[in-house]
Amino acid sequence: MKIFFTIIFILLFFHSTTISQSRIEVRVISSLAESEKVFIAGNKPELGNWKPDKVTLDKINDTTWSKILEFKKDETIEFKFTKGSWAEEALDESGKIAGNKILKISKDTTLQFKVEAWGNTQPIITGQITGDVRYHKNFEGRSVLPRDIIVWLPPSYDSLSDKYYPVLYMQDGQNVFDPSTSSLGIDWQIDEAADSLIKTKSIQEIIVVGIYNSPMRGIEYNYTKFGHTYLNFIIEELKPFIDKTYRTLPDKKNTAVGGSSSGGLISFILAWEYSDVFSKAACFSPAFKIHKIDYVAPVRSYSGAKKEIKLFIYNGGVGLEEELQPGINEMIYVLEDKGLVENKDLLFVQENFAEHSESAWAKNVYRFLEFFFPVN
Repeated sequence: MKIFFTIIFILLFFHSTTISQSRIEVRVISSLAESEKVFIAGNKPELGNWKPDKVTLDKINDTTWSKILEFKKDETIEFKFTKGSWAEEALDESGKIAGNKILKISKDTTLQFKVEAWGNTQPIITGQITGDVRYHKNFEGRSVLPRDIIVWLPPSYDSLSDKYYPVLYMQDGQNVFDPSTSSLGIDWQIDEAADSLIKTKSIQEIIVVGIYNSPMRGIEYNYTKFGHTYLNFIIEELKPFIDKTYRTLPDKKNTAVGGSSSGGLISFILAWEYSDVFSKAACFSPAFKIHKIDYVAPVRSYSGAKKEIKLFIYNGGVGLEEELQPGINEMIYVLEDKGLVENKDLLFVQENFAEHSESAWAKNVYRFLEFFFPVN
């Protein structure tokens, strides 16, 4: 049955100009089954933090659902509608998967969306990895939850048994190589990028270690007690294991780390606080200072010697990227103003029309690989 929905999204001010009250009204022209519900999923706690079955719209009658939601003025929200899972997401007029609805709340607004059907959020994916990878399933640490580790080996690893390699450690390892394990079906394609750059002699041969996240990602990838426990796990348990198991160059000069969003933040913290172990950090769309997170302050108050680290920082300009940019600007200003990092060792790339996504980060992987691992 073809379904047609008109979704009215109303933003109302109350109490003061700093708070907006939004009312979402969904008008269903063709009825759903009696047991079916409509959900909203988006990038804020009020929107369920992208959980497709957390925030239910209240059923008013057979054709209408509604919900009252509150947001701060100038907040940027991103959202979609589902019937409770990403397999049943609202599609666009052509029946294809639509992008996120993005709205910066600045005044009373009425938006209308037409949805003709529900469908799968992504195509069937079989997964593809270029090159040789080794898995270490349920790798255990003393004080962190077990997680999978995936290790990508360079082309010459098996044939040159006396050669040793630099190592890049990547957060959210399930998103790094394999689209079938990536959270949204799109991976960073570091395997394809590294393989191509190595074969064209654009970078050194490297080993890449993908560290899967855990259900505690939010507090492990942050400036918290659990975050420091996670850092200790990498330095004291995972890195020694990798250095023992594989032919690595274990010194700081040949050890790098990278990640995106909160993963970009924890990668920066790792290189900043343990610069005797890591000399390079790739920070994609990093959450340096946003909401309750503020890692700019510790850097600003630092009074020690200049850090001998290389930093690659990337950000887009749409949705969450726009919210992250002030913190990134502030961090770069502090680093440069205090002379904490040499200008030649800090590369910032911004793409104003890029969203907060693996596909955007994948397009820029080559930039930091060339910056970190040039051929001598």
